[in-house]
Amino acid sequence: MENSKLDPAIRSATRSLNQEQGREWTFPVEGMTCASCAGRVERSLAAVPGVTSVSVNLATEKATVRAAASTGMDALGAAVGKAGYAVGAGTRDAAEDPAAAGSAPRGVSLPAWWPVAASALLSAPLLFGMVGEWLGRHWMLNGWLQLALTAPVQFWLGARFYRAAWSAIKARAGNMDLLVALGTSAAFGLSLFELLDAQPGQMLPLYFEASAVVITLVLLGKWLETRAKRQTTDAIRALNALQPTTARVRRNGADTDLPVGQVALGDLVVVRPGERIAVDGVVAEGESQVDESLITGESLPVAKRRGDHVTAGAVNAEGLLLVGTTAIGAETTLARVVRMVESAQAKKAPIQRIVDQVSAIFVPVVLAIALVTLLGWGWGTGDWPEAILHAVAVLVIACPCALGLATPTAIMVGTGTAARRGILIKDAEALETAHAVRMVVFDKTGTLTEGRPELLSYKAATGEESDFLAAAASLQAGSEHPLARAVVAAATRAGSTLPAASNVRASPGRGIGGVVDGRELRLGSRGWMAELGVGLAGLRQAAEDEQRLGRTVSWMADVTDGPATLVGMLSFGDAIKPSAMKAVRALHLAGIRTALVTGDNRGSAAVAARELGITEVRAEVLPDGKAAVVAEFQRGGVRVAMVGDGINDAPALAAADIGIAMATGTDVAMQTAGVTLMRGDPSLVAEAIDISRRTCAKIRQNLFWAFIYNLVGIPLAAFGLLSPALAGAAMAFSSVSVVTNSLLLKRWRGLVK
Repeated sequence: MENSKLDPAIRSATRSLNQEQGREWTFPVEGMTCASCAGRVERSLAAVPGVTSVSVNLATEKATVRAAASTGMDALGAAVGKAGYAVGAGTRDAAEDPAAAGSAPRGVSLPAWWPVAASALLSAPLLFGMVGEWLGRHWMLNGWLQLALTAPVQFWLGARFYRAAWSAIKARAGNMDLLVALGTSAAFGLSLFELLDAQPGQMLPLYFEASAVVITLVLLGKWLETRAKRQTTDAIRALNALQPTTARVRRNGADTDLPVGQVALGDLVVVRPGERIAVDGVVAEGESQVDESLITGESLPVAKRRGDHVTAGAVNAEGLLLVGTTAIGAETTLARVVRMVESAQAKKAPIQRIVDQVSAIFVPVVLAIALVTLLGWGWGTGDWPEAILHAVAVLVIACPCALGLATPTAIMVGTGTAARRGILIKDAEALETAHAVRMVVFDKTGTLTEGRPELLSYKAATGEESDFLAAAASLQAGSEHPLARAVVAAATRAGSTLPAASNVRASPGRGIGGVVDGRELRLGSRGWMAELGVGLAGLRQAAEDEQRLGRTVSWMADVTDGPATLVGMLSFGDAIKPSAMKAVRALHLAGIRTALVTGDNRGSAAVAARELGITEVRAEVLPDGKAAVVAEFQRGGVRVAMVGDGINDAPALAAADIGIAMATGTDVAMQTAGVTLMRGDPSLVAEAIDISRRTCAKIRQNLFWAFIYNLVGIPLAAFGLLSPALAGAAMAFSSVSVVTNSLLLKRWRGLVK
C-alpha cells in the first residue's frame, strides 16, 4: 500500500474514545505510594454511577476512567478524595492532544531532593551512637539532643506518612504509609517514654535513630524511585518533543510563522531543509528525503515527492517542501501514536490481577504478623522495648511498594521501547498475549510482498487484447485494490481509452463485477469463475505457466446472456519484501512456526512460500475461510498470531489470539489488530514477539523479587535478625531495584538485523 495510507490506518488504530458510548478521562492521582493505594482509588472510582471501567497505574500515578457522558470530573474527583487522595493538575479527556496534558504551572518550588537532604542531615548525628557500638566506643548523644534531632524528621519531614495513613484509616484500609507511620511512631514513642521515665545519670536504651533513619531511607527510596520512574516515560516525552510549536504558513503568496494551533486544514506549510514538519499533510511541491525514524522506527530517510504523505514530527533532510495540511494538533499521526502508547501503558496486564488480589489483603496480614511478633517477643522474653523494635522492623520491611511497581514499570518501558522501533501495542493484554505465540500466520499480498503488483501479461480469449485490457481497467478504475491499480496503470501506459462502467460492485474475496459497453462482466479469482461455470480450457496452460513463475492470475468472464464465457486472463507479479525472509528465519529460530494463508492461487502461493521457507500453505482462501484456518491452527491450544493489512484479513485478525496489522494497510485491519507495525516491514513481527517476551520476563523477575523481599524479609524481621534501619534500607532498595530492572529493557535494540 502507499504511504498515504499511514494516517488513516493510525487514525483507525488510535481513534478517539470520546464517542456515543461515553467518554474516557485520564488524570493524575496525588498521594499514592503502593499497590494498596492504587487498589483503593480504583474501587472508589468504580463505585461512581456511570463508570464502566477503571484502571489506576501506580507507576504513572494516573487513573484512566471510562464513564457515561453524564458522569463528570467533579464526581470522579470526589471519589478520589473519598479514598483519601487528590486529583492532580493535568486532567484531560482522552480525545485531547497528549502534548497538552501535564501539570499546570506551579511557580517556583524547592528541588524534589530537599526533604531527603534535610532528613539525612538531621539523622546523621544519631548514627554516631550506632557506629560507636560497633567500634566499642560510647559516642551516644545526649537523649534530649537526640529528641531535638528526631522530632523534625518524625513530625515535619515525615508528616506525609501521617496524612496518608490517616486517609487510609478513614477509608478502613491500609497502605505503605500506615506501616511506616506505625513503625516509626512506635520507635519514637518508646524512646520518648524511656527518656521521660529515666533517672538522673541512667544509661538509656533509646531508639530515636531507628525512627529517623527509617524515615530518611524511605524518603530516599521514594526519591530514587521517582527519578527512575521518570525514565520509564522517556518514550512518551521524546514523542511529544517532536511536535513543533510553530509552522511557516504560505497565505496569499506570503510566508508567516504561526503557532501550530492557528494552522487551518488546507493551509500550505513551508518546510525548509533541517526543519521538523509541523503538520500531517501531502507534498504539494518539492522533493526531499524525510527522516521518520522516531515515528516509524525506520532508520533510513524516506524519499518524498509531490503527492506523498508526510507526518508531523518528521525531519526534512535536504529539499524545500510545500505541504498541504490534512491534520493538525490532536488529529496528527504523532498525536495519535502518543495516545496509543499512553493507553497501552495505562491499561493493566492480566497478571496484574493477581497482584491486586494480594495487595488487597497484604497490609492487614502484615499488621497481624507485626502484632504476633510484638506479643511473642514481649511475652517470651519480657523485653517489651526489644519486642517493639522487632515489630517495627516487620512493619517497615513489608511495605508493598515493589509489588505495585513490578508490572506497570515493565509495561511502560516495554511499550515505549517498542514504539521507538515502530511497533505500537494497543494494550497490556496484547503485550502479554504476544509472548506466548507459537505460530504466526501471514497474509501474502502487501504483507510479505511489496503490495505494489504490476500487470506483467494479459491474454484475451476472444477479440482484441487492447479492448480486453480497457474493459478490465474500466471495471477497476474506482478501486483501491493493488491489483486494480496495476491494471489501470497498464492501460494508461498503453494509451487505452476507458469506456464507462456502471453498476460496479465488489464481491469480497472473489473480485469485482459491472457493466461495460453493455456487457455484464466479472473479473476475479479462479474460484469465482468455477462458481459462475466459466470454462477456462482455452487459457489454462498459459495460466499454469504464469503460476509456475509465482505470478497471480485473474480471470474475466462475460455473464450477459446464457452461459458465462471466458473473456481473458491477467497475470500479475509482486516482489517479495527484502526483509520477509529475515522475518521468517527469525521466527523459526525463536521456535515459532509460520504459515501462509492467501486468497491467491496455489501456484503463486507455493512459489512465495518456497522462497521464504514457509512450509504450511493455504491458498485460494476466502476472507471467512482465513478465520477458519486460524481456528484450525488454534486447535490443540496453540497461540496463533495473524499478520495482515487488508480488509479481507480483518476476520482472521479478530479470530487470532493476537492480530498484527501493517500500518501501511487499511483502516479495518488496524481497528481489529492488537499490534500495529508503523511500517510495512514483516521483520517487525519477530521483534514485536521478542519485546513481548522480554517484557513479560521482566514482569516475572520483578514479581519474584518483590515477593521474595517480603517472604524472606518479614520472617527475618520477626525473628529479630533485622534492625528497623536495615529493614528500611531493604524496603527502599526493593522498589528502586524493581524499577531499575524494568529500565534494562531500554537497552533492547531489536532482534532482526
